Amino acid sequence: METPEYTTDDFELPGVPDAFQRLWTPHRRAYTSGGQKDYDENSCPFCTAPSRSDEESLIVHRGEHAFALLNLYPYNPGHLLVVPYRHIPNYDDATVEEANEIAAITQTAMGVLRTTSRAAGFNIGMNQGKIGGAGIADHLHQHIVPRWSGDTNFLPIVAGTKTVTQTLSEIRAMLADAWPAA
Repeated sequence: METPEYTTDDFELPGVPDAFQRLWTPHRRAYTSGGQKDYDENSCPFCTAPSRSDEESLIVHRGEHAFALLNLYPYNPGHLLVVPYRHIPNYDDATVEEANEIAAITQTAMGVLRTTSRAAGFNIGMNQGKIGGAGIADHLHQHIVPRWSGDTNFLPIVAGTKTVTQTLSEIRAMLADAWPAA
């Protein structure tokens, strides 16, 4: 059997836009190259956040088993994290009550974001473990990233700049005020 010969006309070169509309972000390598810190209950930002005020920790909702707060490094305005109070690394470590409340908070957050910012879509997910890309792998958290048509422009690619049109404290107040009472 002969080995087929390929030319660059047969495939796209790395970094060249293709049918998948990939955005190449080599600067993110710092997050995936093993430089992540290990956290315990005393040093974990998700464990210490509930002990501070909602405004200081950017918490928009506190439930019985989990809470929602703004991401300090958002991909888009309103980028929320849903976090169990308990310091656990994986989704399958969550109790049924924790998993149910994470799901319920996620559903409510989607409605609040649609109402307050007219989000047209969402990216929702959990990165499990360091290898899975979790920035804080030791404490389970789910991302809720609101999306709008055209929300990514040339600035992140060309200028390394992401436009976030409101401060985190303004967004936190807006979402907390719009969160339905329990």
